[in-house]
Amino acid sequence: MVLDVYTFLIILSGLVVVSYLFDVLSKRTKVPSVIMLLTAGILLQLASTYFGVRTPPLRNILELFGIIGLILIVLEGALDLELSKEKLPVIRKSLITATLTLLITTALIALFVQFWLEVDYKVAFINAIPLGVISSAIAIPSVSNLTPEKREFIVYEATFSDIIGIMLFNFAIQNEQIGFGSFVGLGVDIFTILAISVVCCLVLLFFLDKIKSHIKFFLIIALLILLYSIGKKMHLSSLLMVLVFGLMLNNAALFVKGKMANYLHVGNLGSELKQLKQINGESAFVIRTFFFLLFGFSIQLEDLYSLDVWVLGFTIFSITLLVRFLYLQYVARTPLIPELFIAPRGLITILLFYSIPAQYRIEGLGEGVLFFVVILTSLLMMLGLLLTKQDVEDIPNY
Repeated sequence: MVLDVYTFLIILSGLVVVSYLFDVLSKRTKVPSVIMLLTAGILLQLASTYFGVRTPPLRNILELFGIIGLILIVLEGALDLELSKEKLPVIRKSLITATLTLLITTALIALFVQFWLEVDYKVAFINAIPLGVISSAIAIPSVSNLTPEKREFIVYEATFSDIIGIMLFNFAIQNEQIGFGSFVGLGVDIFTILAISVVCCLVLLFFLDKIKSHIKFFLIIALLILLYSIGKKMHLSSLLMVLVFGLMLNNAALFVKGKMANYLHVGNLGSELKQLKQINGESAFVIRTFFFLLFGFSIQLEDLYSLDVWVLGFTIFSITLLVRFLYLQYVARTPLIPELFIAPRGLITILLFYSIPAQYRIEGLGEGVLFFVVILTSLLMMLGLLLTKQDVEDIPNY
């Protein structure tokens, strides 16, 4: 059975409406919409199988939505962050927390995968990296109603976790043997992407200030996606550029000084920022909707009946929670509620998993395990928000 174009459009628009209803329902039930969307995706798969609807391969489409969604979501979080000397402690703390918990969690997950599936440790480590990364796609929208201090810590931590996770992933797959030269190369890559980020972001700010056409904001987003993609082709952690652009735009007065102020009018960026936030937020909503629906649709249901999938999923979830508890309680000495519970796996986990080269993929560690980990960490996040003393009136979209 092949769908005609109007039936296809009805389904697409209907899914956006359903996603909005999930958003409304989540405010009442406190269930994150990501769980509802994944469930809806699975139900759509069952319906398409029952009616014999043919679907094209979804892996490339899912990856495309994921990349665009990641860019929009990191930009969305960065546009809400203010920089000042008073913010340096929380930035430093969140960076250290993201780095150490990612490394420790990944190392322990890799040990378990090596033991359970009997594979080489390096192969296990590469497969464990996606499972150790906090998903900013889920975490950032989840904390919009927390106190500013808690929100800033979680937004910075999730964003740093994404960036460091991508850097670690690229580092692991690009170096057959790790030595001193590998770390020198890593340092050069970091310096390069920072320098490129600042230059590119100044150019984007110039365009945002000077373009008078009514077609402006999607052009800026398109240029940002273009620069991100070029950076990825060069094996650079170009997500850092997205973060830098959002921070520079929301804190333009700190960056645009001296002679640059003659070319960029900071006062004009305020109204532009408000419109960009709205367009970016609505675009991110649509992209997230289809990403998680497609991921649920692509799940091989027979994988969920495997004992290995259950064991791997619950063990990885337990390792994640244990490492986070021990670090926040005894090292960072950070309040556990809700910080302990907000460490979801999601979009970035799926993207990195799909990027694992064929020679490093492990039979038995597939999408079923990812599904379990995403669901369990999302439920844990929901529990953390429910336990938060802050009166949360608006539960997140994702």
